[in-house]
Amino acid sequence: MEEAPDIEIEHPWPYLSEFFEVVERKNESFIFKCLLCLPQKHTISSFKNSPSNLKKHIEVKKAFKSLGKIQCPDSPSKRKAENPVPSTSRQLKLGETKIVNQTKVDNVVINFVIQSLQPFTVLEQPAFNALVQELQPNSRVMSRTTLRRKVEEGVQEMKRNIKQAMSSIEFIATTTDCWSARRRGFLGVTAHWVDPDSLKRCSVALACRRIKGPHTFDVLGSALNDIHCEFGIEKKIVRTTTDNGSNFIKAFREYGEQQQDENNNCASSETEEDACSDEDEQEEEGVDVDFIEVTPILMEDDGLQFQLPKHHRCACHLLNLVATVDAAKANSNDSYKRLSRSAFAKCSGLWNKTSRSSTASDIIEETCKIQLIRPNDTRWNSLFLSVERIVRIIKDEGEGALRTVCTALKLPITMGPLAKALNILQDETDVQMGWLLPTLTLLINKLERIHINSRYCKPLVDAVLEGLQKRFKDMMAEPEFIAAAILLPKFKTAWTSDENLLNLGLAYIKDHLEEERPHQSPGNGSSASDDDDFFSSMKKKTHGQESVKQLEGYLASKVDNKEILQSYPAVCKLSLKINTALPASAACERLFSTAGLIFSPRRARLDARNFENQLLLKLNKKYFSFR
Repeated sequence: MEEAPDIEIEHPWPYLSEFFEVVERKNESFIFKCLLCLPQKHTISSFKNSPSNLKKHIEVKKAFKSLGKIQCPDSPSKRKAENPVPSTSRQLKLGETKIVNQTKVDNVVINFVIQSLQPFTVLEQPAFNALVQELQPNSRVMSRTTLRRKVEEGVQEMKRNIKQAMSSIEFIATTTDCWSARRRGFLGVTAHWVDPDSLKRCSVALACRRIKGPHTFDVLGSALNDIHCEFGIEKKIVRTTTDNGSNFIKAFREYGEQQQDENNNCASSETEEDACSDEDEQEEEGVDVDFIEVTPILMEDDGLQFQLPKHHRCACHLLNLVATVDAAKANSNDSYKRLSRSAFAKCSGLWNKTSRSSTASDIIEETCKIQLIRPNDTRWNSLFLSVERIVRIIKDEGEGALRTVCTALKLPITMGPLAKALNILQDETDVQMGWLLPTLTLLINKLERIHINSRYCKPLVDAVLEGLQKRFKDMMAEPEFIAAAILLPKFKTAWTSDENLLNLGLAYIKDHLEEERPHQSPGNGSSASDDDDFFSSMKKKTHGQESVKQLEGYLASKVDNKEILQSYPAVCKLSLKINTALPASAACERLFSTAGLIFSPRRARLDARNFENQLLLKLNKKYFSFR
């Protein structure tokens, strides 16, 4: 009798046929032979409506771990569910890997190196190469030379994007500062502006340029002007904020806008005198003429080669001087001097002990439930925060938690308003120049109230108030800064009760308000322009009246959000002009903080140009990224 031929059993899930072979069917189940376990024989049973056992077996084998769990398309629950929204990307099948081209791999690697501040040598590390090969077996890691070339190309495109973004901006402010690391000097420059549509602050890093030799005023002035000209913003900058270094102050005194005007006046007067003398000489006859070499005269640096914008001294740096240099004058009072030195001596003992001994640090944390903060020599804020932490421990845990610290430690709390003012002014996102005078005014008012209620710290408050008056006297009487505060809806005229100050600011605003006039059509003849010139004073008066009406409407409005400025175009334009600048140069110091992470001791041989490229790509990722 002939044997019946084997009946081929149809695979219930064809997409799994390359991994499992159907052996037989028993009632409601299928028996499969696993092809992944060959040459070992391994059979798996699975219910006819669910391949879950098969998928679990694949996960155990870890052959397709990166693919995650896969839903069974023939599942009854899936057939009953609604059809999902079709996706633009094709779903991967089991055993299929996503293929990424080499360009995409290169861009991802560059982003990783730049944004995580990695050295270029990471490309040569075997572990990194193994990682890329494991993820994309068909790709390769670029060389360091290729990476540097692509970074250079990316920087050039980033600069083009920044130039394009700033080309439509009318008012721009910059901050600049010097930084030294690994026996090299750098000049950092950042640019800031307010978007005229959204009224939001925009910031970019322009340069961290290597400066060779001494940082004299002429070297800094020339380098700063070169950076401004590179981005085409030299005529748009309203103010440049720097610290109070003598080199920066002299650079802006010699090449700044006001000094330049004085030089021009002197030059014009000298030209007139020379013209008169030439006429007199022409009347004389028989006078010998001496010929001289003009090349040295033309090559002489007379300060007229370039012009720097208006200068603003960093308010935070001035406040830091008030809190250190001026506050030290309070020690002239003997009783305060004894209390202050006794308190800070005990604080210094705690800070030194916890920084040098891990055992002492553990005891402090166990007893006080919090660690101490050690002050930094370069920032007065850190000293305040360190003492504030000790006062907080005494307040929360009791004086028994720090028996070595007396109750006189409450003395430094007097400096709390000064520390808060510093934190406010060093912001760059929401703070504008108009924040300067309201912050200083409120600081003075709070210190005066502390002076009334203080028992031990009156000499300290007197010294701080005297320092504020000495260092900010000119700023607090500057009409432009008063107007900047008035033209911020947050403050308007509510920040001071001094009518004389407000009148100065309002007078400045009325003198500088500009009404946007319609452009003259090109078809008008010369006679029309002559008429315009003849009646220009009358039209100017009309436009001035319209601007004043806008100012009155702005001041009468009770809305305090910045969007209200867009309802008054003339007021908004002037507000953007005088509020674009920053009261402090902290933005440039943040640039140097990131620079320090790149220019680490292990990367001290990093080329200056390569260093600047990496830093700018890191900080300006909004304007360019490798995709």
